[in-house]
Amino acid sequence: MSKYSYTMPQSFQVLPHNSSKISLCPSPKIKCGKTIFCSINTTSFPSKPFNEKGFEQICSKTKKKTPPSSPQSLFSHLSSISKNLLLNTLNIIHPPLDPSTDPKHVFTGNYAPVNELDPTDCQVIEGELPLSLNGVYIRNGPNPQLQPRRALHLFDGDGMLHSLRLSNGNATYCSRYVKTYKYMLEKEAGFPIIPNFFSGFYGLADAFQFLLIDIGKVLTGHIDLMKGFGVANTSIAFFANKLHALSDSDLPYLISLTQTGDIETLGRWEVSKKLLANMSAHPKIDMETKETFAFSTSLTFPHLSLFRFDSNGVKQKELPISSVRKPTFLHDFAVTKRFAVFGDTQLGFAPEKVAMGRGALVDYKQDKVTRIGIIPKYATDDSEMEWFPVPNFNAIHIFNAWEDGEDEIVLIASNIVSIENIYERTCDIKLEKVKINMRTGHVSRNLISSRNLELGSINPFCAGKKSRYAYMGVFDEVPKMLGVVKIDLETGCEVGKRFYGHNCFGGEPLFVTKNGKNKVDFDHDGEEDDGYVMSYVHNEESGESKFLVMDAKSPELSIVAAVRLPRRVPYGFHGLFLSEEDLLH
Repeated sequence: MSKYSYTMPQSFQVLPHNSSKISLCPSPKIKCGKTIFCSINTTSFPSKPFNEKGFEQICSKTKKKTPPSSPQSLFSHLSSISKNLLLNTLNIIHPPLDPSTDPKHVFTGNYAPVNELDPTDCQVIEGELPLSLNGVYIRNGPNPQLQPRRALHLFDGDGMLHSLRLSNGNATYCSRYVKTYKYMLEKEAGFPIIPNFFSGFYGLADAFQFLLIDIGKVLTGHIDLMKGFGVANTSIAFFANKLHALSDSDLPYLISLTQTGDIETLGRWEVSKKLLANMSAHPKIDMETKETFAFSTSLTFPHLSLFRFDSNGVKQKELPISSVRKPTFLHDFAVTKRFAVFGDTQLGFAPEKVAMGRGALVDYKQDKVTRIGIIPKYATDDSEMEWFPVPNFNAIHIFNAWEDGEDEIVLIASNIVSIENIYERTCDIKLEKVKINMRTGHVSRNLISSRNLELGSINPFCAGKKSRYAYMGVFDEVPKMLGVVKIDLETGCEVGKRFYGHNCFGGEPLFVTKNGKNKVDFDHDGEEDDGYVMSYVHNEESGESKFLVMDAKSPELSIVAAVRLPRRVPYGFHGLFLSEEDLLH
């Protein structure tokens, strides 16, 4: 028997050939699971016999006569050929954009960019802000400063931080761009210069423009590739007593929060001197050792490297992972007490497509077999990495992982079922629990919820340890959330939920402990869900945005406080809460 065995996440019921539904039955371990149906197109055949004679009569009536050969008809024929040739050429050189990358389609409504706003006092319009929540809630997201030359995906908008400083029941809002190298270059130029990571080139005109303008600026010294080209729009992380704005395509940018509620960019954190150096937007913090683990990816070998920072923020030696043979796009990973866990998805890099003006750098690889890699987090040799095949498991976010005994790893992650539609905001994403037995190689999967769930959080003190609850966004389209559900990870049941109402949408639901602190004084004997869930929420009818604080223990996730914000806050990605104690550092 092979070491690696695999248990399908669900069982399939075979129906007759003319059925239009397949029943996807949840794992028997999940008491609250529901049967999911997916539609299959079927072909209907005529019930009446085929009338061959009638068919010939119809054809004879519709046959077109061959036009007479004349100079006029010949000219018309050549004109039609020329027109088609011209249209085909234009589609190669300058094709129309797909809606997912057309900025006129993408950045509309509450995705449209806003200007920076100085610190502004806000009104509490419902309930009261808990006095224990003294600190700052801050969320990152895309906000393009300039009209793009051509394609611009949502993932590529310039990073803007939206903060709400909470102090003794009062709130002060502020928004500032992350002043990246790319942002400053383009602000000075007055137009976009540096190509975007996800948007790619659509047509030869885009590729030629890059060669003529951008390469020229590099050669003349106007663009320094060693300074990176990222937008720092994805997440915000606090470790080594520093606040970082991050994106996968660059190194972090250091951020300062002032006592008046303002946001300042201190500069790029130069922890690597490599060309096009980068770091994952989701570093993992060991709450006991205060070490931070992260990884980087590269188009050249080695394509994946694991590294860590000590408690003082000093970067340790990188460990190249040579078993990753081709360039691959990784967005997230997990760290347990002993291991680092990677999900290798069907997303890779396609530089040849970009060079030919045929799309984006990150590309779907249909034939790639997805797998999970586990390596000791203090490994000194990548031969300690072991890979386990997990078909069709495309984990874009891993919310937690822990060790169950000596041999088993448990993983909680969102699986993009329709990974081929990664650039569409309405793709199917399901929350799964995956168990990997490292000794036998057996992998089992359970579907936790039939809802489309993404952008969630757990109690941060449970990271790397067994956790009971996850707070997940129920999405209309990523990152636009209809509401939040509290999931019991042991039973798969929803034990709490709140939907924001008609035409109201939030973002990532962030769990914060009741005292708002993220340090070691957490009472491990206390209840895991003793805290709050917070998010920005926007009303698309009134145009008003609010900040909600919800009771994490309440079955209705009841509203503790609502703050009216001075202007709308565009939909974004990941956020963080920093206590006053964190801010002092």
